[in-house]
Amino acid sequence: MYVKVRQIGSTSKDTILNISRLSTVKSLKELIDKETDIEPERQRLFYKGKQLEDEYKLFDYNIVLNDVIQLMVRSEVLQTSKPQEVDEKKDTVEKDKQDEEKTHKYDKTRWKSTPSSLFFKSGDYVDVKSEANGTWYEGQIVDILVNAICDCCGTEVENKENLENSCGTNPELQEDIVYVVTFDRSSEDFVETKLNKIRPRSRTVVDVFSMKEGDIVLVNYNLEDPSSRGLWYDFRISRVTKTGKSIFGDILISSSNFKLKDCRIKFVNEVYKIEERIPVKDRDSKYEEKMKDSTTVKKTLDCSVCQDNDDKLCRECGCNVCGGKEEPEKQLVCDECECSYHLKCLKPPLECIPDEEEWFCAECKTDVSEVVMAGEKLKASKKKASLVSSKSETKRDWGSGMACVGRTKECTIVPSNHYGPIPGVEVGTSWLFRVQVSEAGVHRPHVAGIHGREVDGAYSIVLSGGYEDDLDNGEEFLYTGAGGRDLSGNKRTAEQSCHQQLTRTNKALARNCDAPVDDKKGAKAKNWKNGKPVRVVRNHKLSGHSKYAPEKGNRYDGIYKVVEYWKEKGKSGFDVWRYRLRRDDETPAPWTAAGKKRVEALGLKMIYPDGYEEAKAMEKDKTSSPSVKRKITSPEPTKAKKMKAAAYKLPADVKKLIQQDSNTKLWEDCEATLNEGKPAFLAKVAEIFTCICCQELLFEPITTECLHNMCKKCLKRSLAADVTTCPYCRKELGKEENLVVNEHLSSILLNLFPGYENGR
Repeated sequence: MYVKVRQIGSTSKDTILNISRLSTVKSLKELIDKETDIEPERQRLFYKGKQLEDEYKLFDYNIVLNDVIQLMVRSEVLQTSKPQEVDEKKDTVEKDKQDEEKTHKYDKTRWKSTPSSLFFKSGDYVDVKSEANGTWYEGQIVDILVNAICDCCGTEVENKENLENSCGTNPELQEDIVYVVTFDRSSEDFVETKLNKIRPRSRTVVDVFSMKEGDIVLVNYNLEDPSSRGLWYDFRISRVTKTGKSIFGDILISSSNFKLKDCRIKFVNEVYKIEERIPVKDRDSKYEEKMKDSTTVKKTLDCSVCQDNDDKLCRECGCNVCGGKEEPEKQLVCDECECSYHLKCLKPPLECIPDEEEWFCAECKTDVSEVVMAGEKLKASKKKASLVSSKSETKRDWGSGMACVGRTKECTIVPSNHYGPIPGVEVGTSWLFRVQVSEAGVHRPHVAGIHGREVDGAYSIVLSGGYEDDLDNGEEFLYTGAGGRDLSGNKRTAEQSCHQQLTRTNKALARNCDAPVDDKKGAKAKNWKNGKPVRVVRNHKLSGHSKYAPEKGNRYDGIYKVVEYWKEKGKSGFDVWRYRLRRDDETPAPWTAAGKKRVEALGLKMIYPDGYEEAKAMEKDKTSSPSVKRKITSPEPTKAKKMKAAAYKLPADVKKLIQQDSNTKLWEDCEATLNEGKPAFLAKVAEIFTCICCQELLFEPITTECLHNMCKKCLKRSLAADVTTCPYCRKELGKEENLVVNEHLSSILLNLFPGYENGR
């Protein structure tokens, strides 16, 4: 295969290299050295964000045909003196010390502790609002910090009372007080917040029948699963059911009036009143007792799996092995996955908690045998080492040919179960390799001869002369089903060794016949033209048995229908399933005089993979001239004689629709390619009218006021996410009812690409 090497920061062309997938990165660097005069020591290679290591193979990084490998050239390292290194270390220590001092959020010379503020005292239990998700949590005030320098007059003061008297202003309103709050469940977990984020802890349950429309209360709600317990949110009531079993309203998420509308609250017995702030000087003894009460009032769901049920086994909040929650003091927590384990449940079990600072479970613990020590070679993963291509005893190079490469593109214009022609692919189109046929969507499997589903039918087949019973007469041919051969050892083909069965793809092809499926004798179509269409591709390997096969590559020959199928004894002596297929396509066959004339008129020529011709030109250049070091540029491809394509004339109805469409400028760009033929025109249309959201051909297109086009479904999803601007230019689009499908553009695309709407 071949890959492209692209130098980062250079304007020169890519270097194309022929190399096997089983070659090491070290070999690749040596090949780059020969071509570009860049030593391997100065090369840093990257692929999909990963740096390539010398001892690994290209196969290990999943590098396939025509992939781009980025090359970064190292600059020469300058040697520095020892005194300079000492100075650098000193500067680093001083910098770290400065960064450590900057981590303190509040300057101790400016902020000082005080026992109370205007509304709260140290030790009060309060509700604290999370800035991340707008939920409320219970906590206790452990410290109150006061700004010791007044922002209004600059007076230095010692406490909050002097700050109030210094300039007559309220420090609460100036946000000159910070509350340090510790949560009930962990004394180590604390936050620093301002007055607008805390309030007295809600403790009074509101009776459901006393609730009124417009009241704001505190409720428990789960955003992901409203039927289960969740977190605590402010809630504006809009409606209470007559039975009192549920209430409806809006969840208030943040202070910016962001809310979830029309939510149903299930836990109506846990709706709390929002307490008002009372100044410390106006408190009575009962209020003081409530503020100091440590009894937990509201319950926040810790485990959504067991709903905090202590009697239920749960591996989420209990032991990861047995699910039990007993003896928490005898549980170990993994420092990697944070799962708990009973000492007795470990393998082997432990009698006491180890003295190690960090402990890891068996799944998270690093296998020392897989660690590459200093001076050792890199070790292949277990999956890679088990593959046939990674074994040292094999003599076959699995990485040089095209049969083992993966798809670099995928057909998305129609679904994989599409019957009939592929929009934009003309009869007579040829590809050099089978993988390209798969990328075009004509026949998706790389190796299999039949593409289909047993419960649905067959969509396409390839004639490649793999079975001795095949007989090709052009307009009609006899096709042999799949199976009955031992392909163990990764064989592509073998002699017939057992009977074929009417299952899987064989049964799928039988379903295309206009007759009930008979897995014993077969069947004949009542009306063969009513059968399901099958796309047929002829491979050059068939040329030894048929004069209708192409001399090179793979050619799409149009639509065929199954006339009949039956079981018989083949030449090998084993039972095989035979199918008779007959051509049912209005387009003339490529081997006929009319078909050849049409192929020439459309300018259809062999389609090569990107960069293939340049790679072959490089190979030819190497064999004809001595090897010399080359610059990092790709050679000019050999100029083959171009076949001039006949200009494509738009149908009258399509031309009329284009004139009525509002995308005048875009259609002018498309019509500029009409002289290059129909394939070039369709390729340009598919390129220009691609949705920016789904990156596929527009379906039910909407043309905005700013003359940009998007799919209706894509735009609806955008509006549902409260994104009301154009994805192209960010212009405000307005409401959904103002967006109307562009019927003219939709009709044009359906005419040019018939069938692409299937599955959309």
